[in-house]
Amino acid sequence: MKSQGELEAEISQAIVRFEKEYMGRGPLETRTFLVDDLVVVRLRNVLTPAEHKLAASPDPARGRDLIKQLRQQLIETGAPILYEAVRGVLGVAVRSMHTDISTRTGERVIVFTLEGRPGEKSGPAG
Repeated sequence: MKSQGELEAEISQAIVRFEKEYMGRGPLETRTFLVDDLVVVRLRNVLTPAEHKLAASPDPARGRDLIKQLRQQLIETGAPILYEAVRGVLGVAVRSMHTDISTRTGERVIVFTLEGRPGEKSGPAG
């Protein structure tokens, strides 16, 4: 059986692969944390140069909203790929995914809720 650190590293690698192949650019750093039936992924430096310019435009609120809307739509469209990647590493289905991106810091956070805890033989925790 793999250690928690090994599982976290595998999920980070899968997310980086998704970001590079699906989104077109990988993050500078990715960290994953398994907490009970949650997977928390923090990605740093995910904004493209064009997104940085948009966020610093004369109307930064509009730029921020456009970046967030586009990124949200892209990740929702790619959600089945992410769900399968997490299930493939942990052996537990993903129940839901929540995400946000900071146009100020260039960080994205993705939280997956799972159908149960990794390594448990029974159904979802109650």
